[in-house]
Amino acid sequence: MDADLMLHFANFSTLLVCMVLKFPQIIVLIRAKSTRGVSLKSLLLELIGFIVFITYQMYYDYPPPTYLEYPILIAQDAILLLLILHYNGNLRQSVIYTLLFVGGWQLLTVQKWIIDLAMSLCTFISAGSKFAQLQCLWESKDSGQVSALSWGMATYTCLARIFTTIVTTGDMQVLVRFIVMAILNGWVTAMVLYYRRRGIKQD
Repeated sequence: MDADLMLHFANFSTLLVCMVLKFPQIIVLIRAKSTRGVSLKSLLLELIGFIVFITYQMYYDYPPPTYLEYPILIAQDAILLLLILHYNGNLRQSVIYTLLFVGGWQLLTVQKWIIDLAMSLCTFISAGSKFAQLQCLWESKDSGQVSALSWGMATYTCLARIFTTIVTTGDMQVLVRFIVMAILNGWVTAMVLYYRRRGIKQD
């Protein structure tokens, strides 16, 4: 397959998958009206990572097809956050989170060194979000309302972005981030499936 064609496929498929990536998780939460197994800390760290990443990409004028999915992912994460706060009885906290996220977003581009520092920490922040979800699964020994499909699709998008980053910008910070995220997303997916199978056997 031609390299340009592969690049277009990777960009398009990633965008397409990300348009519905969080829908399985959103649907599961709405049906169950429970957040069992879903880590609020993981979601908040993921949102921070997404905001830093897209701001960095836009600040340095990277090709839009390499980050177009992030506004969609941020919107879906915001819906998930509202659902989690609602089902936990803490919906009023959404105002505080909104102010913090918007204020932080603005602060990132005040100085070049701020966005560069934030991006250097982005991989640790995003990895922290995955470890928070892994910890939640490990402690509860129950995948609860966690969607394996959402985590599986997230693994695919990271793998596709490893390829697009190598072909387009070659940015090592971005590349390392996607490699780490692909591994951790795959790990979460495997744990969700493991606890789901174990739960079925016990029933």
